[in-house]
Amino acid sequence: MRVSFHPDYRVDLPASHPYPMGKYPLLHQDLLNRGLIDGSDVMTPIEAPIEMLALVHHPDYLERLSQGTLGPSEIRRLGVPLSPRLWRRSRLAVYGTYLAATAALADGLGANLAGGTHHAYADHGEGFCALNDVAVVTRALQQERRMERVLIVDLDVHQGNGTAAIFASDHEVRTLSVHGERNYPINKERSTWDIGLADGTTDAEYLEHVDHAVTVALDASTPDLVFFVAGVDVMAGDHYGRLALSEDGLRRREACVIRLVRERHIPLCIVLGGGYAKTTLDTARLHRIVFEEAIARWQLERR
Repeated sequence: MRVSFHPDYRVDLPASHPYPMGKYPLLHQDLLNRGLIDGSDVMTPIEAPIEMLALVHHPDYLERLSQGTLGPSEIRRLGVPLSPRLWRRSRLAVYGTYLAATAALADGLGANLAGGTHHAYADHGEGFCALNDVAVVTRALQQERRMERVLIVDLDVHQGNGTAAIFASDHEVRTLSVHGERNYPINKERSTWDIGLADGTTDAEYLEHVDHAVTVALDASTPDLVFFVAGVDVMAGDHYGRLALSEDGLRRREACVIRLVRERHIPLCIVLGGGYAKTTLDTARLHRIVFEEAIARWQLERR
């Protein structure tokens, strides 16, 4: 299965910053070490062109990102220090999702070892997200006439508010978000389907909601491509999560989504989303699960 990765997905942040930037190279190396991928499976992105980003993001916002001239309140809302390296990293991740989506359209499955930056709006960033990779890639592939209808299955613990807002009036792009109801963002946007769960929700209830919601969304939207934002911040003990999935529950979630999409023969593009386990190594290990399940499916389909 082809995946996107670039060493510059990681940028240095202050030691006290909660975002686990180190998860990207750790995940990449772990997948290689375990033989889940090899070097020939890895696609190396370039920086997404400004013209591609401008399919979603406002030109003045892109200009201020590129010049490093966001105001203090905008940087606080973004949640990470703005720098030339962060700007480059954000553009690399967008193009990584573009490569992963084109691989999915060609092969059935593709993935980015980053992405899922679903809190970025057209005109501002927030929640550690500067650019909305899935939204930009959706618009780029529609413009290229590679597909028309898209379903975004967002199972990060936080609602994909930026994505929901960007596609609020678009009937060709449907958004499903299963998230913690009382978690960030406090003021939710309206997705096509929103499932807000109580703090402490455990495996059985969570998986019942996911199975039903994904089935309904797939059947209602008949997409040409599905994006899966596979956030692992749904886990019990996650620093920002407040839900209570077990590791087995997470594995069953990943297998469920992949099965439901691929048994309908719909291309599936996987992006990481968030995760804030006790250590960065733990976060990378949890992200590995969706790749284990996707590669198992890949192998099954090619027997």
